[in-house]
Amino acid sequence: MDNEVPNGKIHPCIEVVEACGEWFVRVVEEEDQEFTRSFELEPYALAFAEDQRIRLQLDKFVRL
Repeated sequence: MDNEVPNGKIHPCIEVVEACGEWFVRVVEEEDQEFTRSFELEPYALAFAEDQRIRLQLDKFVRL
């Protein structure tokens, strides 16, 4: 199954990034369905990302 869309993003996907001392987890489920959660601590962000990875049955999440 090819889940790449024209803008180059792959759906579903999970991205984890640190910015300004906060950790953000972006979850993209469908082309028009996404949400972002912020965390003060990296371990909480990574645990949330891992839970979402399992829920969406993905092989991995991306750390940017």
